[in-house]
Amino acid sequence: MDVKRLAALDMYGTRGTKRRRRIVLVEYIAGVIVASGFGLWVLLNSSGTGGRVFGAWLIAVGVNYIPLAGHVMRLSAPGVLDAELVGVDVRRELARFGILQLWIVVPLAVVFFAVRGKPARTG
Repeated sequence: MDVKRLAALDMYGTRGTKRRRRIVLVEYIAGVIVASGFGLWVLLNSSGTGGRVFGAWLIAVGVNYIPLAGHVMRLSAPGVLDAELVGVDVRRELARFGILQLWIVVPLAVVFFAVRGKPARTG
């Protein structure tokens, strides 16, 4: 999975509005803060194994948002998002990447793909 392309497509959506770009930026930054923060709170305030596992999972999901938020911040500069998507069939890619967004809920999966740095074959 190409994490940068995923972030770019999410920012652009179907019409590429500035409003959408701002919403996605806030969404990803909030994902880091809220998921990680709530996960830490759950982890520290749980006495049972299930609560601790859930807290750790939330933290890992929050960490998945870090590379996405980083890409979105870089893509927010004027002209950068449009340059990233030159020659891309956005509608076709949105359908494919919509499914790939589910990797966000897999602990540390997006981080793995971002560190790996090259797109995985999807079929």
